[in-house]
Formats: sequence, structure tokens, C-alpha cells
Amino acid sequence: QLWMDEAKNGEINDPEAMAFSTVSNLGFPSVRMVLLRIFDQRGFVFFTNYNSRKSKELHENKNGALCIHWKSIRRQVRAVGIVEKVSKEESDNYYNSRPIGSRIGAWASKQSSVLNNRDELYKSIEDYKKKYPDENNVPRPDYWSGWSLKPTSIEFWLDGKDRIHQRLKYIKREDQSWEKILLSP
Repeated sequence: QLWMDEAKNGEINDPEAMAFSTVSNLGFPSVRMVLLRIFDQRGFVFFTNYNSRKSKELHENKNGALCIHWKSIRRQVRAVGIVEKVSKEESDNYYNSRPIGSRIGAWASKQSSVLNNRDELYKSIEDYKKKYPDENNVPRPDYWSGWSLKPTSIEFWLDGKDRIHQRLKYIKREDQSWEKILLSP
């Protein structure tokens, strides 16, 4: 939390941006940027369309990894773990906090599917604006929700002079306690 607070004061754009990796059922990794929306003792949460490539891969293989890099403060956090769906209530709460355009976009975009042209997307947006004219009454699509990476390891990296970085890693034990180790840069 301390590092996130510092990044929010120093990072120019999107201190919540994180690279998130999944693996296909054929063993091919895929990484993309998502926004970290919640993090607490349960894990790291982001929201997306469950029809997206990342969600399809998570349905096949629940292992995931993330990396948050704050260039401005010269730090990063990496985590590996098991990814699970968040509750409908948590998804509803976050969804309803989003601007109207983002809520309409969740309906209009068929994420990761082939788009014939941008006009097709713009028409879909306009159609959903007509369907949901009351911005206080735009329900969350069933296919739009959140994922939480429950870490089995977390590494904190701090930039060091002459590339002598500091690396502190926590590994979750079977008894759910955390083992703390130092890593060479």
C-alpha cells in the first residue's frame, strides 16, 4: 500500500496499470495490461469481459502472474498465484462506480472478437445508449466481472545503484503463513 500511495503521487499515468499473464491450454503465454482495482489480503483484483482471451485462458488454466512497474519511483511488484472469480456483489459495486460510457462500453464491446470496422462498434454503443437511457440504471452484463489473483508468491523489487537491486520475496507456505527470503539482484 505504501508503494502504491507513493506511485499515485509520482507516476504520470495509471499507477494501477499492471502486466497480467495467462497461459493457453496449449502452453503459450499471453500478457496484457490491465488495471488493478482492488488489492487486499485476499489478492489482486481486476475486472474484464469473461469472453475475452484472458478470461477464456483463465477458465482453462487458473494460474496467473502479474507485474506492476512504477518507473517514476523505480520499483516493481511481481506476484504469481491462482486466479479466481470475484463475487457478483463485488463486481456490481465496481461496475456501478464506473462512468456511464464505460458501463455502456461493457455491453457494446464484444471484447477480443474480430471487429469488421470501427463503425460497427460505434453503432453498438449507440444502440446500448438507447437501450439504457437512464445512466443510473445500466445493469452489469453477466459476462462482465472480476478476477482475483490469490498470490502464492510476491516479490518486491527496488532499483539499486550499479544494478545492485534489492529483491524481497514472500512465499506462501502450506500453513498459509509467509516465508520471507532475499534474492540476489
